[in-house]
Amino acid sequence: MSGAGRLRLVFMGTPDFAVPALEALHAAHEIVCVYTQPPRPAGRGKQPRLTPVHARAEALGLPVRHPASLKGAEAQAEFAALEADVAVVVAYGLILPQPVLDAPRLGCLNIHASLLPRWRGAAPIQRAIMAGDTETGICIMQMEAGLDTGPVLARAATPITEADSGGRLHDRLAAMGAALIAETLARLDALEPVPQTEAGVTYAAKIDKAEAQVDWTRPAEEVARHIRGLAPFPGAWCEAPFGRLKLLDARAVAGRGEAGEVLSDLVVACGNGAVELRALQREGKRAMPAEDLLRGTGSMVGLRLS
Repeated sequence: MSGAGRLRLVFMGTPDFAVPALEALHAAHEIVCVYTQPPRPAGRGKQPRLTPVHARAEALGLPVRHPASLKGAEAQAEFAALEADVAVVVAYGLILPQPVLDAPRLGCLNIHASLLPRWRGAAPIQRAIMAGDTETGICIMQMEAGLDTGPVLARAATPITEADSGGRLHDRLAAMGAALIAETLARLDALEPVPQTEAGVTYAAKIDKAEAQVDWTRPAEEVARHIRGLAPFPGAWCEAPFGRLKLLDARAVAGRGEAGEVLSDLVVACGNGAVELRALQREGKRAMPAEDLLRGTGSMVGLRLS
């Protein structure tokens, strides 16, 4: 280690999920460079927008790089020249070639939002809720060439409850990841990496826009988990007679009717049982509780959602 327990770190991350870890590591170690995805056009004006990690790193006074790729010899040489003790990677979004993985003295560590080997891949938070898992967590993994296949240095678990949406679980796991990576680096010399088992491997495929539409013919428990898992982004949705509805919170309840039929105000029949829609958003409007939506639409009983 360099200094009195302080490490020379490269931090590699992009979305909001990575920001708490960046802040925690900045407080405890020397971050010599932050790598993130390039600014991309966003908003109505399509102006280039910094990633959340880029914006926070600049606010902290940290140097930032945003290469489009790390495959070239020049980019790899620039990375190696940082002479980092360790790189910490959190939802970075680029594949790290072997020369990059090998460059830091202590390797590259990844903060992954699942209990590996379950839910390797891009969307572990949403997939865990949608699948009905009762717990998930954070793993600190030594990175290797495979997709989330490396040995695990530390893990922490948290229950998944009916109150959890994708957004709520995202925020909780982001805070857990920040705390666990700080603890892991403080104890790095004493930790023994544990290889992942081949039993129980699942893959969390990226959420496809096409799967966000609700299928009311599915059982109510599955529909409710689908809605909660995709909230707030990208958001499950359905079509109503007055336009598209983004569905942001739901729970399974008793009920029987044709799939998609509104049985009572915002209780909708499914293939088996029904769901109570708790929060929604009309196109061009703000998200709101179900009762607020009904003040604008009137009773929806008897309508069909598709």
